[in-house]
Amino acid sequence: MARPTRALAVTLAGAALAGCSIFSGPSGPKPAELVSLPAGAPVVRQVWRAHVGDADGFVFSPAFAADSVYAAGRSGTVVRLDAATGREIWRASLQMPLSAGVGTDGRTVAVGNEKGVVAALEAGTGKLRWQARVSSEVLAPPAVGDGLVVVRSLDNRVFAFDAADGSRRWVYQRAPASLVVRVPSGVVLGKGTAYAAFRAGKLAAVALANGGQRWEATVALPKGATELERVTDVVGDPALVGREVCAAAYQGRVGCFDADSGRPLWTRELSSLTGVSVDARYAFVSDENGAVHALDRASGRSIWRQDKLAHRQVTVPVPLGERVAVGDFEGYVHFLARDTGAFVERFATRDGAIAAPPLPLPSGLLVQTQSGGLYVLEP
Repeated sequence: MARPTRALAVTLAGAALAGCSIFSGPSGPKPAELVSLPAGAPVVRQVWRAHVGDADGFVFSPAFAADSVYAAGRSGTVVRLDAATGREIWRASLQMPLSAGVGTDGRTVAVGNEKGVVAALEAGTGKLRWQARVSSEVLAPPAVGDGLVVVRSLDNRVFAFDAADGSRRWVYQRAPASLVVRVPSGVVLGKGTAYAAFRAGKLAAVALANGGQRWEATVALPKGATELERVTDVVGDPALVGREVCAAAYQGRVGCFDADSGRPLWTRELSSLTGVSVDARYAFVSDENGAVHALDRASGRSIWRQDKLAHRQVTVPVPLGERVAVGDFEGYVHFLARDTGAFVERFATRDGAIAAPPLPLPSGLLVQTQSGGLYVLEP
């Protein structure tokens, strides 16, 4: 169930996508039954549907830029679709398998695979612009911005390539870990800085100009008697809003930090396998057992906890106006009230698990299933 990286990769959420999970199964906890919606609950409308290709156990996140949706599948297919209608603008085949979703700034589209190959395409045409290589697997979408394609590899490195020609601009490196949680942990860009999640509970800010470290913060400290118990990896992409950057760690904590200095604003004990999202008031996180939490963004104080999705292998919760959207292993999208956590609406894709975070669009919400379905929903 695990794949070797240095010594051993601890496959957790990724294993569940392939049909086996340490959290559920014949001998594991039983997933919670679906909660009945209140009488007269609104009906979620499907705006459009498309298909890009099976994920084959990896997690593929779509992207939105310049009124278009970009998505990729395991087979090497990359598509650009009109975000309002789902009309296909182009479809490209890279003739190589992929292992992560799409990053784009509307001019460059970037993807990667488990052999460390990174490919950049022209956003306008889908034509391959260049290919480059990093040192190990790419499990999270590249970040594209400031003329760079920034890639986080599984072996604790961040690579920056020139978006125009693929030349390597810099590499940021941390010591490799003997055990890692093999789930997507990516990079987010803002104000000349790349914020990257790392093993051993670390979050770092790296200068886009030269790859120099601006600061490093500790989200969580390893603890426990065994090496497995001491795995404390920051998971998912850091969440950047305003002057704050937030992150969550497996077997650790969730917290927010000053984006300029790394000064901790607050931390809270909570273990996650998917990461954290934020809006103007709250931080949202799913814990390792499937409970969804809303925390006060200023203090970390608990606002509400929705535990009726236990062991349903839910995604990171994503705010959408007065709703919070979260996907699960049966392909359901659950809409919770932002201020109370109560169930408001639900949509069944009937198209396999949802592992990637839902993506807000001007016209609604986009989810990509593990079977390669793309669904735009209007709650």
